[in-house]
Amino acid sequence: MRAVRLHAAGDIRLHDEPDPEPAEGEELIRVTAVGLCGSDRHWFIEGSIGDAALSRPLVLGHEIAGIVETGPRRGQRVAVDPADPCGDCDLCLAGRGHLCLALRFAGHGTVDGGLRSLMAWPRRLLAPLPDAIKDPDAALLEPLGVALHAIDLGRVRPGMSAGVFGCGPIGLLLVQVLRAMGVSPIVATDPLPHRLAVATSMGATEVGAPGSGVREEDRVTHGAGPPLDAVFEAAGEDGAVEDAIAAVRPGGRAVLVGIPAADRTSFRASVARRKGLTILLSRRMRAPDLPRAIGMVEAGLVDLGSLISGRYPLDQASMAFDYLGQRRGLKVVVEPSG
Repeated sequence: MRAVRLHAAGDIRLHDEPDPEPAEGEELIRVTAVGLCGSDRHWFIEGSIGDAALSRPLVLGHEIAGIVETGPRRGQRVAVDPADPCGDCDLCLAGRGHLCLALRFAGHGTVDGGLRSLMAWPRRLLAPLPDAIKDPDAALLEPLGVALHAIDLGRVRPGMSAGVFGCGPIGLLLVQVLRAMGVSPIVATDPLPHRLAVATSMGATEVGAPGSGVREEDRVTHGAGPPLDAVFEAAGEDGAVEDAIAAVRPGGRAVLVGIPAADRTSFRASVARRKGLTILLSRRMRAPDLPRAIGMVEAGLVDLGSLISGRYPLDQASMAFDYLGQRRGLKVVVEPSG
């Protein structure tokens, strides 16, 4: 098989390697599409993410679609859940396997991900894909699951108001899900005009650059409406966190989804304390979120394909990462078997 490995920050190389051998309970997957995520961008630019650093050349990619090559499901198109929890610890038994301390995650640490033509993965983590979802779109189901989990943390209900601070792919998926839930208004901010234009097309009712009239007092003073019920930071930037906290109502919920480059987040404690906010940090998605994401896309409630702005074969993965690093478009998809 062919595989792309990250050897050091900015050092992506294509390799010819032996085909993987599925272990007990696993199937061999022919990988058809892999979405590149903000976390892959951290790995590529910094050679690390948070407190995890490269210890060996790593195959990145955790947003994966493919075709089963072995067993009774041979030929079935699937979306891959990249999180493999132990299943036995207290967190797993409580339904919080995404927080399992023994969890293996594709494309993270020492666990190879999807940027290769073949991968072996547990069959229980392979979700069947309906014909209505194309392979490149299916690579965005995992980030949609991330958005669904974040919205659950925010306890959003129809008729509430919300804000999304950072309109990369996760932020734009948040906007789409909020719109589908009947949330209004939906405020969205981002420094890049092309992202704001897409946010508007996907359901945001108010858009602007970071810091542009989104604070609680600004909204009231300028007649934009009351403070927001729930806010979602999806930029990994302290400025976005500050804007989110400034915009939410007293007693509201602020969900931090973005991953900061320096592994540190800060904000003005006085504002958050005065409002008595509930501040939550969202990690990945939960096991039920992938089937939920598939159902939403199949029902036409979320459009994944419109987020894809670049598609590359595996041998052009370095170009895909350059595109990702410069944030020129929206979502980058690599097609290892294309």
